[in-house]
Amino acid sequence: MLNDARIAVLFPGQGAQHVGMARDLYDAFETARTVVDAARSVLGFDLGALMFDGPEHELTQTKNSQPAIYVASVAAWRVLAKRCPALTPAAFAGLSLGEYTALHAAGSFSYEDGLRLVRRRGEAMQAACERSTGTMASIIGLDEAAVRRVVADAGATGLVDVANINCPGQIVVSGSPEGVRAAIEGAKAAGAGRAIELKVSGAFHSRLMAPARDELAAALARTDVNPPATTVIQNVTARPAASPDSIRQSLADQCTSSVLWHTSIETLLGDGVTTFIEAGPGTVLQGLLRRIDREATGLGVHDVESLERTVAALEAADPDNAERAGRRGP
Repeated sequence: MLNDARIAVLFPGQGAQHVGMARDLYDAFETARTVVDAARSVLGFDLGALMFDGPEHELTQTKNSQPAIYVASVAAWRVLAKRCPALTPAAFAGLSLGEYTALHAAGSFSYEDGLRLVRRRGEAMQAACERSTGTMASIIGLDEAAVRRVVADAGATGLVDVANINCPGQIVVSGSPEGVRAAIEGAKAAGAGRAIELKVSGAFHSRLMAPARDELAAALARTDVNPPATTVIQNVTARPAASPDSIRQSLADQCTSSVLWHTSIETLLGDGVTTFIEAGPGTVLQGLLRRIDREATGLGVHDVESLERTVAALEAADPDNAERAGRRGP
């Protein structure tokens, strides 16, 4: 299994951050220490200290959480790749911010350039949140068509967009407080199991992020981007990334567009992927995978214990490669 076409690696998005993220891997593996320590020279401040020790209110700021999750996710992926040198994923994908990690893993841009981009993205999105009041809500128990009807009706009250289509029956809407709250009431009236406002700092993946999209497009235009060496499924289209210009456009559009995560996973399943490895903090993507396809195998790497479980699972699935795949320490 380690070198066939049935494995995809997934990277988490904003919200996965927590104080202490990647500390276990940092303490255990030189590979992770190299990734985390390099962030200091790129960003000009000790991101690792913020990741490991907080304070939490600073780590959760969008301008900090996005680069922190990117760094922790790259560290997790590189530790796994070093531990399992025969591992050759068929594809990468990432939820929102995680798409940047996926593109770096596939060779579209350097670690340093990716880190600068996600820091700029976080700064631009935080500034957009401060310029306009926005919020988001999770709607549980309605399909996409029903949610889109609710959003269309709520648009008469205030700006509201479909932000994330995460898995069957779990969709997030985003926009002005008036628009989102109208969507919550409309969803309840349409029979949603739950419709609740989220504790977020702004209206991500909505039209209120247009200033961030413009700033990010300018930063992307200045960044060297290569065609990915491995398939990367993009959030905006749920299709593989292609040319550098189309990658730049898709990443910029992502700020104001729906994240098609459910369809992205369905695309990978349709291409024959059966095992998904979440590399980075948290287990959210593994949870969404279970809601999309209970037959798929979900693994994760966020600390030493989860790394060992994942390596053991990969070796068990491919015993012929066990000796060369899992016996070298990072």
